[in-house]
Amino acid sequence: MKVILLQDVEKVGKKFDVKEVADGYARNFLLARNLAKQATPEALEWLEMQKELLSQKSEEELKRAQELASGLDDLEVPLQVKVGEEGQLFESINAQKISERLREMGYDVKKSRIKLKEPLKETGEFPVRIALEHNLEAEIRVIITEEE
Repeated sequence: MKVILLQDVEKVGKKFDVKEVADGYARNFLLARNLAKQATPEALEWLEMQKELLSQKSEEELKRAQELASGLDDLEVPLQVKVGEEGQLFESINAQKISERLREMGYDVKKSRIKLKEPLKETGEFPVRIALEHNLEAEIRVIITEEE
């Protein structure tokens, strides 16, 4: 029996694949658990519409990610923190603080996307890499200065 998979099924196929499977397996497992539906002409038309919608959504996401990457590239992110007498920071600057500052500046970047080897612990200018969706990357400059 030909079926259209509605979800990824281990050892069978990925979502929206059309597969030929045993009748009993299709009826008793795939169809019973709503993991697939029978590949009728109407269902195949539905499948084409779903694939088209997915590709449009993917293109929109790529365009949004490219706009974000171009906006972030070479962006200066100023952070003011309390500094001790010997120049040491009272708090280290981590991905969470950078993400919050970017959000204040109008860029929605999750902290998991900010790639820091270790928290920043001194004043100065530091390049920070941001990994975005669709394998896009941007590099910002975090400028840490003393709070007045």
